[in-house]
Amino acid sequence: MNPPHISVLKQEVLETFDHEIIKQKGGILVDCTLGFGGHSLMLLEKYPQLKIIGIDQDKEAIALAKKRLESFSGRFSIEYGRFSEVLKQILQTKQNIVGILADIGVSSMQFDRKERGFCFESEFLDMRMDPSQSPSAKDIINSYPLPELERIFRDFGEIREYKKLAHCIVELRKKEKIISAKTLSQLIARHFKHPKIHPATLAFQALRIEVNNELGELESMLKIFDSQKMQDTSRLCIISFHSLEDRIIKNYFKKWESPCICHPEALKCECGKNHQKGKNLYKKPLIASKKEVQSNPRARSAKLRAFEFLD
Repeated sequence: MNPPHISVLKQEVLETFDHEIIKQKGGILVDCTLGFGGHSLMLLEKYPQLKIIGIDQDKEAIALAKKRLESFSGRFSIEYGRFSEVLKQILQTKQNIVGILADIGVSSMQFDRKERGFCFESEFLDMRMDPSQSPSAKDIINSYPLPELERIFRDFGEIREYKKLAHCIVELRKKEKIISAKTLSQLIARHFKHPKIHPATLAFQALRIEVNNELGELESMLKIFDSQKMQDTSRLCIISFHSLEDRIIKNYFKKWESPCICHPEALKCECGKNHQKGKNLYKKPLIASKKEVQSNPRARSAKLRAFEFLD
């Protein structure tokens, strides 16, 4: 089966989970963003003792991953839903969790299927990872008031001319309903230029984040570990694709490394300085090699950070 999506940073993921407990005893690893199962497949192949629980909210991806990994049915299972919600349930009920992996990004499978409404030339404007959820990008573009559109493009796209962009959209929808990604991308291209990327790239990123509550999902997942006690040496590995996500991950890892949880303005420590949850495995995020970027250009913006919990 030819994969419709190429998983990024495969070797780096393998190395992150390359420690004695997994190699000798196995345990359970939770793949929070299963997709087509590329990362899960290589982990199952390399570590014969390992079991994996995959999570995804895209039923099409689940069906494909299930078929791709059917030879590992005894060591692999799938849960449907938002990863922040399902992961919390798994951590509360399952023992021997040795690893958690999250690849926070849209798969090539979703981008390339024009009917999913992610790409610039699509006749649809959807962008939902779970098509059963609301709202879609079309709903947002045609119904959100001007200040809300400005917020999305400012906060999630970090677009300098966010006010102008929101105004252009509002003016167009007064004349006609915007029903396709193609119409939206052409509108943006007429009014904006960018020297390196398609002018609509950041706007589409912002819309996708809003549609799928991507930053909220990431925050919700990370907050679980504030109170959840993890098994000694279990590892959390997260791959992100833009600065907003990476900043959130970096800040949580920094907080978990600190032994002190007192307010920054406190005159002296009163918490006992024994609250360190573990250690950051890499001082700087791991990025794709030149060779990987050449073979898979979508890996160019990927960053991997990993944290090891210590009991």
